[in-house]
Amino acid sequence: MPRSPRIALHACVLILFVATGLGATPVQVAPVTGRHGMVVAAHPQAAEIGRAVLQAGGNAIDAAVATSLASGVAEPYGSGLGGKLMLLYHEARTGRTYAVDAMDAAGSVEVGAYLARPADERVYGYAAVAVPGLGAGLWAAHQRWGRRAWADNVRPVIELARAGFRILPKSRELFAEQEKKLRRGDPEIARLYLPGGSLPEVGSLLANPDLARTLELVAAKGRDGFYRGPVAEVIVQAVHRGGGMITMEDLAGYEPRIAEPIEMEFRGYTLQCGPPPVSGAALFLPIMKVLEEADFAAGPLRTAANLDLIGRAWREVAPQVAVTVGDVPHSRFLFELLLAPDSIEKLRTKALAPAPAATTPKAAGWFEGLADDESPLAATTHFVVADGHGNIVCATQSQSQHFGAGVVAPGTGVVLNNTMSNFNFSDPANINYLAPGKRPRSTISPTIVLRDSKPILALGLPGAGRIPTAMLQTLLDRLAWERPLGEAIGDTRVHFAPAQGADGTETIEAEDSLPPEEARGLETRGWKVAFPEPAGTGRYFGGINAIEFGPDGTITGYADPRRTNVAAGY
Repeated sequence: MPRSPRIALHACVLILFVATGLGATPVQVAPVTGRHGMVVAAHPQAAEIGRAVLQAGGNAIDAAVATSLASGVAEPYGSGLGGKLMLLYHEARTGRTYAVDAMDAAGSVEVGAYLARPADERVYGYAAVAVPGLGAGLWAAHQRWGRRAWADNVRPVIELARAGFRILPKSRELFAEQEKKLRRGDPEIARLYLPGGSLPEVGSLLANPDLARTLELVAAKGRDGFYRGPVAEVIVQAVHRGGGMITMEDLAGYEPRIAEPIEMEFRGYTLQCGPPPVSGAALFLPIMKVLEEADFAAGPLRTAANLDLIGRAWREVAPQVAVTVGDVPHSRFLFELLLAPDSIEKLRTKALAPAPAATTPKAAGWFEGLADDESPLAATTHFVVADGHGNIVCATQSQSQHFGAGVVAPGTGVVLNNTMSNFNFSDPANINYLAPGKRPRSTISPTIVLRDSKPILALGLPGAGRIPTAMLQTLLDRLAWERPLGEAIGDTRVHFAPAQGADGTETIEAEDSLPPEEARGLETRGWKVAFPEPAGTGRYFGGINAIEFGPDGTITGYADPRRTNVAAGY
């Protein structure tokens, strides 16, 4: 008689806890519990500013405005007014969740002329800059759901920019990693972020008075302080001098989209995620559905047998997502077709078919075109906010790569994105091909999980192409293995990489805490295994921020120490 998948899974859970016990994960994630509010963000000062807004009577949206803008000050390499945002808002009063799509957009680009320019200019410099969406997204969310005055939420961020944010050890590492970009030629970014011509010292305060003045305009005039007037004029002039194609009309006319999140049921849970053009959830949700009834091998998720099973599902789903997700009207419909029962059953049959050891993996290219921000240097920030009324914000924001395009429009203090690099430029039929006003694909994946219509979890992270894999393994660990969230976040991070090299071998990348016997087991199953960094480093694999909601009303924040994350609750 066949063994029941759920019975097998429960057995595996029991073995997991016997084998590992508490505290056995390579990265320890300490929970912080409160009852009235919680902010989990990527820099202590940003989290503290968000918590102070909650304590002053603001709701989750008010705190999100402050946390988002403060993160842009304190992590100038990761996000800010010059970049993009995907924000999920769960409204406790109605039980509805909304997605605020404030992703960057191409301006009035002449595609032929743009493609004729050197390819390097799509990555570095003003020609790589897309119309930023973050400020408009925050303004739209606040106008619809905020409680406090807009200016009151922005004011502490102005003070932070003027006084300076604290350089932490990991902050310094990310600055050092991008020193070449900071010195490459733009005098404004060098002046601001290489004080005295050198990298900022750990423990020092790094001020940005130019950004403080820009934020003063944003505080006084709302979105028009950025998208119209002197700041917009300086940005457009700088972009034109640098070969880019953004007009004043592009900035003034940018509008965020307030839409329904994409959803999927998994073992009694409802997962709500950002809709297209973000592709991260569109990748890990079908994989989870394929694996929903899988007969996992005994032991934890990160055994060779289980990782191979997950990798085979990844291999089948990824090419489908690559032709499904983009900024086109029918993308959501295509994604819903991908999640349809007959589609999932076909993918499941292929993925879960028995495979002999040492099989030759599928040829190179199955992942091509999916993770358009796959570069290890992709820069992103994730934060989660919960107030005492049950409202939740789960948001990911980015400049695409660290320090974006490596430019700051003179006098604004705003690091500008290089989101134009995220388009497809080679195939006009590609769903992610460049077009005027279009928003390129991104792997960012803010996610809220509900059970019986009540939120139990909200999470996300930076990490470019590693975002979907981190979300996949953390959600499987927590929802299928029923593992404590701190352990699910802190355990060895893995990533299923595209085929590399002439032999077409697909790679599983992992923190170096993956047991050697499991690495050998993956190799016998045809995978190449690589170890990009030691466990807990966070440069490559990013760091998850999450909030978990207890049945007793407690709000518990989890800040992954792989980055400078911190949870601040009360």
